[in-house]
Amino acid sequence: MEKKINSLNKTSEIWSKILEESLEIKKKEPLISFFVDKKISIHNSFNECLSNLVADNLTSDFLNYNELRKITDFAIHNDDKIVVSCIEDILANFDRDPACTRFINPFLYYKGFQALQCYRIANFYFSKGEVDLAYFIQMLVSNKFSVDIHPSASIGKGILMDHAHGIVIGETARVGDNVSLLHSVTLGGTGKEEGDRHPKIGNGVLLGAGAKVLGNINIGHCAKIASGSVVLTDVPDRKTVAGIPAKIVGEVPEEILPSKSMDHKLNDNDN
Repeated sequence: MEKKINSLNKTSEIWSKILEESLEIKKKEPLISFFVDKKISIHNSFNECLSNLVADNLTSDFLNYNELRKITDFAIHNDDKIVVSCIEDILANFDRDPACTRFINPFLYYKGFQALQCYRIANFYFSKGEVDLAYFIQMLVSNKFSVDIHPSASIGKGILMDHAHGIVIGETARVGDNVSLLHSVTLGGTGKEEGDRHPKIGNGVLLGAGAKVLGNINIGHCAKIASGSVVLTDVPDRKTVAGIPAKIVGEVPEEILPSKSMDHKLNDNDN
């Protein structure tokens, strides 16, 4: 299936495509029709489907589904960025993950995508001053998905959290647009310091599996952090770093966006 996303960048178009894909799944796999209906087919709009996705994932002994739907509906209705970011996150998965051959896959199966949408709801309420509700959502997401994102963290749109298991993003972390993070990435602090203590990640950055970026440092636009690296100092734009502690080992050419190429070579000029 050829991946063309430029003509599918509107919510209504993505939603139409997801509905088409849901029908194909139910035809081929009737045993999971109920699951597909619950997640996709019974909903009247993309916004409703997204609200259900988050509420269904967060339902617990403490808050039932109907109570959570009120919470998620309110957030989505009052913050247009939640839906816009979600659409860009779907496109990021479809464009960058070769295993993602349909727009519906993140909604049905990908815990990184689903955890991120839950974070966006928690972030909305944290920004409104409803801190404990936001922390409560964070706790439920961490317990269910093994992804721990502080609701105060700032995360842009077009984010790919591939596999996602063990991702940790701290309170004062800032993540730009079109960033790709693989499993076990940590954007953390370096001790017990207070205040602004977490990394700032530029646009287009690729963070390899197991990378640890620690402290109030800046990772420049279109930088590449090699898998397993421990980054303790600033990384300039378009540099590749690797090692413990990480050091500059390569350059990223102007024509390459690391988060989209998903190429983990240490030097993009290597053949």
